[in-house]
Amino acid sequence: MTHSSNGAYRSRGHRRASRAKRWTIVAVCIAVVGGIAWPVLSYFNYFDLFSDKGQSISFGQDTPGGQAGGNSGQTSPNSPVLMPTGPKADFKIANTVSEDGTKIAVTTLEGKKSGFTGKVWVWVPKEYKDPKYANSGFPVMIALPGGAGYPINYWMGTDLKLEASISKWHDEGKSLPFILAMPVLNPHPDNGIYNDASDIPGQPKMGTWLTEDVPDLIKANFRTIKSRDGWAMMGSSTGGFASLKSILQKPEQFKAIIASGPDIAPDSPLWNGHEQEKAANNPNLLAPKLIKKGSPDVYLAFQVGTRGSDAQAKPKIEQFLAKFANKGPIHTKYSVIEGGEHNAKTYVPGMYNGGLIQWISEHMQGPTPAS
Repeated sequence: MTHSSNGAYRSRGHRRASRAKRWTIVAVCIAVVGGIAWPVLSYFNYFDLFSDKGQSISFGQDTPGGQAGGNSGQTSPNSPVLMPTGPKADFKIANTVSEDGTKIAVTTLEGKKSGFTGKVWVWVPKEYKDPKYANSGFPVMIALPGGAGYPINYWMGTDLKLEASISKWHDEGKSLPFILAMPVLNPHPDNGIYNDASDIPGQPKMGTWLTEDVPDLIKANFRTIKSRDGWAMMGSSTGGFASLKSILQKPEQFKAIIASGPDIAPDSPLWNGHEQEKAANNPNLLAPKLIKKGSPDVYLAFQVGTRGSDAQAKPKIEQFLAKFANKGPIHTKYSVIEGGEHNAKTYVPGMYNGGLIQWISEHMQGPTPAS
């Protein structure tokens, strides 16, 4: 029995030692494989193979009253709301706003009026799917980048916090819950030849793309506001110029803008030989025409930093304001960001700290919750 007992003991001890040895081998293998797999997994995660990017998404068009084209955008004549007119676009998830889980989506738009085909990113605030706003229209802000703005519009990235900030500002009562439309700004990469967000003869009609085709896309797919009270633009640098130029050209379509570190005059080399068309896209010439006309009222919010290229932009902005600020139908608000630089990371908090987002929101129309 003792032998048996000792034998049993030795057998159990041997099995424990064997198991320990096997687990050690397994652990080493896991460590080795993990060391190899981790960068591989990280690589694939970088390309979002484990996220929902690229998946189709509906923003509520498939719910009663929200289907794109379901009622051809018809509401009662006295309603301020324009229901989605259709056709429904094919949206794919491009990003997730970590703060509230809302999605940024992208679609390829074939512009019927401009003839240009390009990408448009769209974000809707969480309130858009709130049942109490199911029959309400939302204001739209077309957000334009600086630089080439191609092949992406950098406002679609979550790093700049534009979407998260609008949600936060709305929760604080400082902003309307804007739908963001973020189209490409130029028809090609940055090669020193840009289009000034305009219809330059012989070139893609980027002015029509930004002010006609992109709004038509949003109207086709989302509940919007019929009047210009629900339409705004914002942009930095070249995108700021595009916003300023567009509202002065088409004040019957847009009511307010936020222009951050903007150019004030068109300067694309593509204008050579087209001086008359260039003049028709120059804010310095468009503003006095609107003042002379006397209406409609537009609300132009400007902000600029004091460092880098913003230091050079600042005098030109102030010269424009000295001529046209708060004259006739042109209403302006101006914010200088001390120490601010010519970049989006300066401009997003500046929209809040300078009171610009609150100012334009006070002059626009937002959604009305059901009673």
